[in-house]
Amino acid sequence: MKDIQNREFFDKILEAGRKRKLSRRQFMTHAMAAGLTMTAASVLWTEKVSAQTPQKGGKFRVGVHDANTSDTHDPGTYYSVGHIQTAHTHRSYLTEITSDNGLGSDMATSWEATPDAKTWTFELAKNSSFHSGKPFTAKDAIASINHHRGEGTTSAAASLMSNITDIKADGDHTIVIELDQGIADLPWFFTDYHITMLPAKEDGTVDWESGDGAGPYKLVNHEFGVRSDFERHDGWHRDDGAYFDTVEFTILNDPNSRQAALITGDVDSITSVDLKTMALLQRNKDLLIDNTPSGSAITLPMFCDVAPFDNLDVRLALKHAINREDIVEKILFGTGTPGNDFHVSPNMPYFPASIEQRQYDPDKAKFHLKQAGLDSLEVNLSATDSVLPGAVDMCVLYGEHAKAAGIKVNAVREPADGYWSDVWLKKPFVFVKWGARATPDQMFTLTYKDDAPWNEAHWQNERFNELLLQAKSELDDNLRAEMYKEMCQIARDDGGTIIPMFTNFVCARRSNVQHGETVAASWENDGARAAHRWWFSS
Repeated sequence: MKDIQNREFFDKILEAGRKRKLSRRQFMTHAMAAGLTMTAASVLWTEKVSAQTPQKGGKFRVGVHDANTSDTHDPGTYYSVGHIQTAHTHRSYLTEITSDNGLGSDMATSWEATPDAKTWTFELAKNSSFHSGKPFTAKDAIASINHHRGEGTTSAAASLMSNITDIKADGDHTIVIELDQGIADLPWFFTDYHITMLPAKEDGTVDWESGDGAGPYKLVNHEFGVRSDFERHDGWHRDDGAYFDTVEFTILNDPNSRQAALITGDVDSITSVDLKTMALLQRNKDLLIDNTPSGSAITLPMFCDVAPFDNLDVRLALKHAINREDIVEKILFGTGTPGNDFHVSPNMPYFPASIEQRQYDPDKAKFHLKQAGLDSLEVNLSATDSVLPGAVDMCVLYGEHAKAAGIKVNAVREPADGYWSDVWLKKPFVFVKWGARATPDQMFTLTYKDDAPWNEAHWQNERFNELLLQAKSELDDNLRAEMYKEMCQIARDDGGTIIPMFTNFVCARRSNVQHGETVAASWENDGARAAHRWWFSS
């Protein structure tokens, strides 16, 4: 009990020191009174307070991978890392994933639900504004959510919002959301990178074209797929963060160019490290590596309505023909976890650890080919290294594994520019990297639900969709866990998606770039909020 009390006490004085509520002298007095020596108290101040107390100022320059000249400001069309990093820098959301992977406030300051989770009330930040100077109100929140609803929407987040039946304002800073069924995860849904808060027009639609936002930084210059320049938004509604004066994103899809820019000091941070050279970067005293385990999945979706992938035995043959452990070791250099062909990682809630891990088994693959009436199989697998350094090499390595089963996998190197618009969801077998989602329901609703716009495998399974609807409103954690386990088993054994691995987010920064003790595992660079949360050391 005493250890717990001491830990709680030190947590309190550390936090007070970081927020400048305690001077160094006051901190030392408290720490020594709690039993620390002067030397230990001094080290604690230096490493846990001074080094983690944000400093304001400077231009934060980031080398960002995976962006396209075809990108737009319409949040419903966001899909690239470039989109995600930019959106979290110049736009705001109702809620956020915190640096310790919890659920936090953004434009919504609080929320509560009725016992059946069918009616939710969100209180909104007051005295907040868009970069244009327009005050943020309930009308803007309603229009922003409605952008992803209704028959006319083209938003990729439409499936997340499909259970909303009505949204109404209760004054200028409160919204009430009615659902056709209980959804326990609704506040988590609003962390989705598509559902940004935008200014409403008179007709109830939103102004997305101008690039206006209510985030920590104002977008002052932007060229899609090339660069973005930001300056601090003085009217930002939050007390913490936005420590840099200005922010500059440079799109560097080529991993060698990205790392060269970091080493030479042309950028302060990069969103993805070329893992082949990670060991060299770690030896550079001027650089720091953030290696963060996450739920970010590599998926190889197969169109289940296109031959030969419309045959379950063909899909199972391809699933057994890949050596996941070999890929994690040779492509990720150990910075990941083998997948099991369902989209819930060990870092997510409700992970079904008891489901047997699928192993590399060429003989089983041959068996399923024979069940499909085939002696051999040849397929093309599209990839680009802008999505993940080593993506094409992974597909080549998969091809080497599959040879033993009589399967020829041709790795097709696609252009980086336009990969998400011209290859993903267009070609029947492709390499995809998904960012982590906070809950299984978010992931399943986005990409496995029968009518989801991003159902990348064109997979349909009646039982899976039945369980998905039931689990959404199930408030009993044990029952919900059983439902998710069955859904994972169905996806593993019937689904059209191979999941070879879950990747760590491996990012790098100059040693003068600081952040808190933890970084979010939802997206690269602290959940895409490095510009918001990080700072330069003095």
